[in-house]
Amino acid sequence: MMAKPLIIGISARIHHPVGPVLDLGGVYTKTLHYLEQSVAHWVLAKDVLAVMIPAIENEGLIRRSEMSLGSYAEYLDGLVLQGGADVAPETYGETPLHPDWAGDRVRDRYEIDLFKAFVEAGKPVIGICRGCQLINVALGGTLFQDIATQVTHAISHRDTGLYEAALHGVALVQGSRLAQLYPGVHTAKINTIHHQAVKDLGPELVIEALGVPDGIVEAIRWRGPSYVFGMQWHPEFLALKSLDPTQLDGAPILSDFLAAARARRDG
Repeated sequence: MMAKPLIIGISARIHHPVGPVLDLGGVYTKTLHYLEQSVAHWVLAKDVLAVMIPAIENEGLIRRSEMSLGSYAEYLDGLVLQGGADVAPETYGETPLHPDWAGDRVRDRYEIDLFKAFVEAGKPVIGICRGCQLINVALGGTLFQDIATQVTHAISHRDTGLYEAALHGVALVQGSRLAQLYPGVHTAKINTIHHQAVKDLGPELVIEALGVPDGIVEAIRWRGPSYVFGMQWHPEFLALKSLDPTQLDGAPILSDFLAAARARRDG
């Protein structure tokens, strides 16, 4: 008899219909909640199911007060916070330094509520790119709104032309849980698709990886009682090893997360 599968929730990306997209008509005039395929395929396995958790906002047909995200945390075994739009500076007590960096306050509220619900339930959480930043902000940290203008010594962390093919070095903090997943590995390559990053680390968070050579925070972990890990890179794209065989394999990270989810579920 096959073991009961894990059910992992994935936060929704949100498409807000503004500007030129309205000219496309049809579904593009509506607010869309969507799941990036590569993330779903990274999580899915013969004994793992993935479900997207829709956002609840006041302008929708269902009021926030009518649906508890805590119910998702109760019934699901873990949470993956997807990448996507910037975290709004207002969410961590700042104002945007440029209109393009205004971020998505609607998604921030939804994902922070979701994150807190899973943490309170003791369910494992993993954050990818924006998800890593969201974890830091939800736990009291702040972000660089734009690496290029606020960290003058930083290398480029985003190339829209190369996208996931843009790589740079990463140093694993030795002795950390992340380093334990990669015995003997001190440095590797990761993809880089972001222009914001952790600035002030939230309380009870520790750094587990740093960018090479600029020292930008690339991975964080909570020291609290449940499993919370965030990485700035996209492990769902690391299967493209043909780009560079020294890329960090995302499989150990996923296996560790799923093992924590099974341990929590099975008590």
